[in-house]
Amino acid sequence: MVIYLTKDKNNFIIVLKFANGRGLNKMEEKEFLLTQEGYDNLEATLEDLKTNKRNEIAERIKVALGFGDLSENSEYDEAKNAQAQNEAKIAELENKIKYAKIIDESEIDTETVQVGNKVKVLDMEFKEEIEYTIVGSTEVDLSQNKISNESPIGVALLGKKVKNVVEVQAPVGTIKFKILAITK
Repeated sequence: MVIYLTKDKNNFIIVLKFANGRGLNKMEEKEFLLTQEGYDNLEATLEDLKTNKRNEIAERIKVALGFGDLSENSEYDEAKNAQAQNEAKIAELENKIKYAKIIDESEIDTETVQVGNKVKVLDMEFKEEIEYTIVGSTEVDLSQNKISNESPIGVALLGKKVKNVVEVQAPVGTIKFKILAITK
């Protein structure tokens, strides 16, 4: 991957990523599954980065420029690095929003596991019940048991029905789960 840095009219660094110098990487053009809440959160984060964070970094650059000699000015270097990171994050979020597919919650059923479902499973080895919410890869939050549809457990559960037993390959070996319930 080749990364080009350029500046826009406001002197902000723009990050352009190209695969082998021939356009966007196909991975960056994939569809991102999101709930409406996840989409709204991405838009709010993007707006914050474009306004508040950009202004904060611009002020840091302005202050650092006041310190004089740029060749030995670590504050300036740090601020420019922060600017580049912020612009990369903006580009990433804009790409996710551009290729977002919002899950229509009215179309989610509880017959088979799909993105947007809550799935209660029984860990067959430890006889422990766990409830997962299947979400798109950008909404993963393990502290709330929100797992990606692309994760090993998510992939194993998708399309399955209540009472099905699924096997998941994990670093510790094969884990078996029995699906107890599927809800919205």
